[in-house]
Amino acid sequence: MTQSLKQRIDDEIKVAMRAKDKTRLGTLRLVSAAIKQREVDERITLDDIQVLAVLDKMIKQRRDSIEQYRKAAREELAQREEVEIQVIQAFMPAALSEAELDALVAEAVTESGAASIKDMGKVMALLRPKVQGRADMGVVSAKLKARLPA
Repeated sequence: MTQSLKQRIDDEIKVAMRAKDKTRLGTLRLVSAAIKQREVDERITLDDIQVLAVLDKMIKQRRDSIEQYRKAAREELAQREEVEIQVIQAFMPAALSEAELDALVAEAVTESGAASIKDMGKVMALLRPKVQGRADMGVVSAKLKARLPA
């Protein structure tokens, strides 16, 4: 059996500690804390899909921060956020290509029987587990809107 994502993150924390890699260690500890926080808040144990959702959210937060730091001419802070994104992305599955994403959107529209933009929620519910962590949900949403008639 393959190791869970949470276990991989814990193992990487130990590796970073031994290597005295403070930047990587700090980021991995933030990731671990975010996962544990969600588990405590919701009184559940997260599976890999839910851990990916946490990682995805952390990456999105960092991208937003980078944008704000660059607007404020704080390049050193923006670069630190970029390093954190790289550490977090190491745990994400490979990104979907444009063609793969288009195919998944088409398949989900057909599978759900969506007839208009009003059915977008049903289609997104089918798509989310397939694309979580592998595509920006904003891009997925835009592709879906373009595909469904108003």
